Amino acid sequence: MKIQDNDALLVVDVQNDFCPGGALAVPGGSGVVPVINSILGKFNVVAFSRDWHPEDHCSFSDTPKFEDSSWPAHCVQYSPGAAFHADLHVPLDAYIADKGTDPNVENYSAFANPGLSAYFIKKSVDRIFITGLATDYCVKASAFGAIDAGFNVVLVKDGCRGISDANVETALLEMQEAGVNLIRSGALE
Repeated sequence: MKIQDNDALLVVDVQNDFCPGGALAVPGGSGVVPVINSILGKFNVVAFSRDWHPEDHCSFSDTPKFEDSSWPAHCVQYSPGAAFHADLHVPLDAYIADKGTDPNVENYSAFANPGLSAYFIKKSVDRIFITGLATDYCVKASAFGAIDAGFNVVLVKDGCRGISDANVETALLEMQEAGVNLIRSGALE
């Protein structure tokens, strides 16, 4: 698949708390980093999303059930867990879309930050290639958010990791049914 000038790469939530050893680690989460780094230079337009929660965020629970509104504290603003993975190449001029900043609202989609759509529109983006964590949560929600915002969406499967194989398979089917194209990074030119 040939990358065009009106394509963009969106890297979703590749943060320490979602990688091994983090507060809400995705199995094999750091495995997305080399894949993302290998394709980053193919795109003229790149954006990164990150969970950027206040300490009193509504999704945090002292006794987490690992479901909506009951997660362990994670990606607290300015904490080491909220930082991007140390090996992830994040250009100094990269657009960063923070989400989950309102203590009373739980967000999964990078497009919950309205600045992200505006950034892509300003850059004349038509098609967004999505990578990141986790396939069955924020990646899926961001893919749907991109579609709702009027963009064509391609998911780079090997540039994503999910929580459970069963949930990932369901998420991939749901995304395909919504019109998301699935590819592997090796297919990008």
